[in-house]
Amino acid sequence: MSRLLEKYKKEIIPQLQEEFGLKNVMSVPRLEKIVINIGVGEATQNIKVLDAAKKELSQITGQWPATARAKKSISAFRLRKGQPIACFVTLRGRRMYEFFDRLVNIVLPRVRDFRGVSPRSFDGRGNYTLGLKDQLVFPEIDYTKVEKSRGMNITIVTSAKDDRLAYALLKKLGMPFRDIH
Repeated sequence: MSRLLEKYKKEIIPQLQEEFGLKNVMSVPRLEKIVINIGVGEATQNIKVLDAAKKELSQITGQWPATARAKKSISAFRLRKGQPIACFVTLRGRRMYEFFDRLVNIVLPRVRDFRGVSPRSFDGRGNYTLGLKDQLVFPEIDYTKVEKSRGMNITIVTSAKDDRLAYALLKKLGMPFRDIH
């Protein structure tokens, strides 16, 4: 069992139950999944770019990514419906907790000029999304083998009913939120 999952079960569940007056353990918010997505616009001209992105994403997550295809054609972007343009990974269970642990304790502190993540990036349903501009902040990536820096979106899906509960959960799990002035 991962370190973070153990902490969640032993410390965070009782804290959240007390803080929000939740009587049932099952009503305590928890992490459900983490989706990491890399959009590769250049894949319309060169499909090998997508393969490089997939390889890097699999190194970061320890899981082979799925390919996302274009939903509709957009002639201005030379994009046809069904063309592969992104790759994504959905993490659950042990891998999800290990990735979150690495993200909070290793990756985010390595981001240049990092002052915390925005507490405004919740979607209203208890899910949180953050964007990284560069894949090189992950220690698994060898920067000598990277042709191009790629950004990615990381969506953390929780079982929380609203943003207030989700914020409390992520804060207790170690997410470094920035103070709002």
